[in-house]
Amino acid sequence: MDGDARATRAPSPDYDWILEADTRAFVETSQRNSKVEGEVTAASRRAAYDANCRYWRKDRPEGMTVEDLTCEGPRGPIPLRRYLPAAGPGSAFILYLHGGGFVVGGLDSHDDICAEMAERAGYELVSVDYRMAPEFQHPAFFEDALAAWDWATGAAGGRPIVISGDSAGGTLAAAVVHATRGRAGAPVGQVLIYPSLGGDPTRGSFALHADAPLLSKADRAFYHAQRDMSLVPDDDPRAYPLRDPDFSNLPMTVCVNAQCDPLADDGKAYRDRILAAGGRALSVEEPGLTHGFLRARHASRQAGLAFDRIVESLRALGAGERPKL
Repeated sequence: MDGDARATRAPSPDYDWILEADTRAFVETSQRNSKVEGEVTAASRRAAYDANCRYWRKDRPEGMTVEDLTCEGPRGPIPLRRYLPAAGPGSAFILYLHGGGFVVGGLDSHDDICAEMAERAGYELVSVDYRMAPEFQHPAFFEDALAAWDWATGAAGGRPIVISGDSAGGTLAAAVVHATRGRAGAPVGQVLIYPSLGGDPTRGSFALHADAPLLSKADRAFYHAQRDMSLVPDDDPRAYPLRDPDFSNLPMTVCVNAQCDPLADDGKAYRDRILAAGGRALSVEEPGLTHGFLRARHASRQAGLAFDRIVESLRALGAGERPKL
């Protein structure tokens, strides 16, 4: 995040008091799993991140059909993974963009998460393995996400598309929604999970949770350095959806934020901008949870409840309903 050097540091919250015991155990184990020995590079971060993902990975639901495929992108094929629930593809289509600071993550890191989302929501889901930094830079991530949406308009076969993503994937999901509004096949809803949307990094949750577990100021500085944004205009909505001057005609939006997360205010601010433009949006702050809680859905009571709300949001938006949160 740009501008962190100017951030005013607030007293750090007592996370040992805020987090329930099962969530603290998840955080502590994840911190051990993700520790990088020696130089911190994109490669070492990826290896540590993947190791932690493997530790928490759950089996896919029984009867699910999973298929790896590709779609055409601006620089060649984009890897995708399709999840078909045991009951069939359902009446809607979910396009999912994984998190990882635009540096780590991929189809495997979010495989069990996507499989469970698809099965419980009752819809076919396709996950996107977009290009990442530092090998590629903005707008490569957005271009791949947009190309995946374009492919999805055909793959959905007329079913409504709901787009979703966590963290950096939430950035991309929102950017695609802004870019495609009014076009045929535009998403009918979006579910953004602890998204990074371009809020002021010197204030609010960014300052309060600068030392938050699993996403600290130092973590964000590393990802920002890998993703060189020095040549990207501050008002480019492909990188910073919250800075788009136009919030009209956006679909129903649900932002699911974690209380103990520097990004918590981004989802709330994004909701407020949509409501001010006459749109429909909900924002939920999940108490006692940190960034990355998707992986804790079977290890933490509160993360499990948050995942229930995410699944309900996907199901409801695909059905043209208001989520019951």
